[in-house]
Amino acid sequence: MVAITPSFLRRPLAAVITATLLVVGSAAHAVEVETAAREAILVDFATGKVLFEKNADELMPPSSMSKLMTSYMVFDHIKDGSLSLEDTFPVSERAWRKQGSKMFVHVGDQVSVEDLLRGVIVQSGNDACIVLAEGLAGSEEAFAERMNRRAREIGLTSSTFRNATGWPDEGHLMTARDLATLARRLIMDHPEYYHLYSERNFTYAGITQGNRNPLLYRNMGADGLKTGHTEAAGYGLTASVQRDGRRLILVVNGLKSMQQRADESARLLEWGFREFDNYTLAEAGEAFTEAEVWLGQKATVPLIAADKAVVTLPRRARENMEVKAVYEGPVAAPIRKGDQIAKLVVSVPDQAPIELPLYAGADVERLGFVGRIGAALQHVVFGPN
Repeated sequence: MVAITPSFLRRPLAAVITATLLVVGSAAHAVEVETAAREAILVDFATGKVLFEKNADELMPPSSMSKLMTSYMVFDHIKDGSLSLEDTFPVSERAWRKQGSKMFVHVGDQVSVEDLLRGVIVQSGNDACIVLAEGLAGSEEAFAERMNRRAREIGLTSSTFRNATGWPDEGHLMTARDLATLARRLIMDHPEYYHLYSERNFTYAGITQGNRNPLLYRNMGADGLKTGHTEAAGYGLTASVQRDGRRLILVVNGLKSMQQRADESARLLEWGFREFDNYTLAEAGEAFTEAEVWLGQKATVPLIAADKAVVTLPRRARENMEVKAVYEGPVAAPIRKGDQIAKLVVSVPDQAPIELPLYAGADVERLGFVGRIGAALQHVVFGPN
């Protein structure tokens, strides 16, 4: 037997339904800024919104900024239980001989992971990086291979690591966008160790060295992450600043001096805080609006955000914001709580639309056969409600 659904029981032609919250004001102008950096990107941590970018996808030598990946790998090992801060690794002659920034470990020393991490993060020690790489993978080359695999897993689409230090090496390249992604993942995935990036100095073997991040010494809310410099790369910084509950991540590279790096980074971050803000459209689990249901035991179903719905927008565009819940409706029953059945679309002039998913906030069972006939007849006779 083949069951055929009568045409009057079929779902009506889909229509795009919208619920508009706010449309006022006049057109806003695009927010623009310039920078002397060769490559740059500024990102809102909470939403991932790119506020500004310049050559953000150009491959570049990341210098010591790539040490962020080295420390991320160590944090991964601590998190999965295969390593602890109290574990120690021996210092090889290769690590001891490495030039550039140093922690000043000695051949044969057994150095704790905790000290080595501070050597990498605070002192930018190339020797500390190699000790960790050899301790975890047997060699720096094997560790770099692991870095590359993990980098792809966490969304670094363009980076290639040849070593653990950022020492100039053909093919050791990253993009500003990948560095911003890495900084964001490091803070999200390993918040319990992020405080290390805000430490201003560390003493090992009687030698005290200061953190090279210039923003830590300015009263602007900076708490990380890493500087870099080589002749080919110029002066670079991957920075994070938190202010009034909001965090921005900045990557700059290709600057001409330490002073320019400090001043340009501070200026771009101040611009980002001044020109943009985050706006909460709905709390997690809060009903944004309702969607009409077709042939359900309830006429409507609430549309909710699974997580707090926050968007980053230019402050001047706030009054021009248009927010809509968009779905193809009415939505056919049965509906299960948690089904994604709509999207929240935020539009402002001169900005690409922002879309966030909306989910069913309740179960809606399908009407029985008799109920479906009645509902369909009502729709034919009286039209949609």
